[in-house]
Amino acid sequence: MWTEINKVLETIDGIVWGVPLMVLILAGGLVLTIRLGLLQVRRLPLALKWMVKNEEGGEGEVSSFSALCTALSATIGTGNIVGVATAIAAGGPGALFWMEVAAFLGIATKYAEGLLAVKYRAVDENGHVLGGPFYYIEKGMGKNWKWLGKVFAFFGVCAGLLGIGTFTQVNGISSAVKNFFDPNNVATVSIPGIGTYSWTVIIASLVLTVCVALVLIGGVKRIAKVSEIVVPFMAVIYIILGLVIIICNITKVPDAIVIIVKGAFNPQAVTGGVVGSMIVAMQKGVARGIFSNEAGLGSAPIAAAAAQTKEPVRQGLVSMTGTFIDTIIVCTMTGLAIVITGAWQVKDLEGVGITTYAFENGLPIPPEVSSFLLMLCLVFFAFTTILGWDYYSERCLEYLTGGKMKAVNVYRWLYILAVFIGPYMTVSAVWTLADIFNGMMAIPNMIALFVLSGVVAKETKIFFAANKHKEK
Repeated sequence: MWTEINKVLETIDGIVWGVPLMVLILAGGLVLTIRLGLLQVRRLPLALKWMVKNEEGGEGEVSSFSALCTALSATIGTGNIVGVATAIAAGGPGALFWMEVAAFLGIATKYAEGLLAVKYRAVDENGHVLGGPFYYIEKGMGKNWKWLGKVFAFFGVCAGLLGIGTFTQVNGISSAVKNFFDPNNVATVSIPGIGTYSWTVIIASLVLTVCVALVLIGGVKRIAKVSEIVVPFMAVIYIILGLVIIICNITKVPDAIVIIVKGAFNPQAVTGGVVGSMIVAMQKGVARGIFSNEAGLGSAPIAAAAAQTKEPVRQGLVSMTGTFIDTIIVCTMTGLAIVITGAWQVKDLEGVGITTYAFENGLPIPPEVSSFLLMLCLVFFAFTTILGWDYYSERCLEYLTGGKMKAVNVYRWLYILAVFIGPYMTVSAVWTLADIFNGMMAIPNMIALFVLSGVVAKETKIFFAANKHKEK
């Protein structure tokens, strides 16, 4: 049954993530890059400075840094560790090249999303904030386009409940825990009608479900508070591990870069015919890149809208640092580690197993220690991603239902249930389903960014002309 379901999902995925959507996302980023005059290069130092310097006096629910951490909590997750591995396994090392291209253009996209989210957000008398693509579609493009905002919100709910928010993250956590504590399936239990699973998977799912429930019941402020502590700490640890692998294998880096670039345009030249065409490499790289950094997806602006700020441009700059950190830094390190160590060429490895092999063979420490550290990073990254995507999907549902919080509360418990059953889904089906929902979210969001690119360019020009002193 699962084989047939996988085939159907893969067919749908191939249609959704076909050439038109890839062109839409890359072209959108290119248009914004041109209209903003390479803002992602010129203003990156300022953006990194403002990233940790909260604005005073702005209205919103959380600080600008907390909003970024909430967004990063949803982006720095399994996409960085497992997603990069699956992209390279399916599309060859060249997939990493296209991931980087999409990320570079995506920085401009993420800037535009953050700016528009704050410009068109709604704040009620209680200080409750709601904003994101659904509002900048409705308010920016006009009431006649409200249906497009509804389409985005619907697929946002689906992505959170059935895709990137739950199943992929929980599956990544349970796989990592099992691979470390019970790689040979010694301690197993048979669940009638479902299958045989390691006890580590069952225990991990129970503990994770309880932890997720305790945080989600506290709402957005608790999610932001947890993310603000966990995300920076675990990101620094992962980056240090990645740097150590690169430094210890520095002589292999030039060859790895050649393989990545060559594989982007002629995959068969470096894979020996195992991987097909350049289109496949591009498709996997762009799709997994979007999965990881969410530029163009429209999810991050939902968190950006909650930031305590008066300046849309300022929040746009802070938002764009998320893509820089997530893909240009973290995903690049993962990809280089996989290519340098040859992990992508090892047979019978998939998902987190590929990255684990790279860390075990790339770090100058015992394999048990390196795999434990990777497991720890994956668990915490995926945990915060689960929290971030609950926030996103709840806001989407709030927009769909006209602010009916009773529906949101019911959804929250369904979300917790999805976390509980996530480990028992098959890996390939989980990732394919997530890709489909991501693509369906990206379409209405990218249409809006094209239409409103002039607004973004105008707001940016006015802000920097009037606030030159704020760059210092």
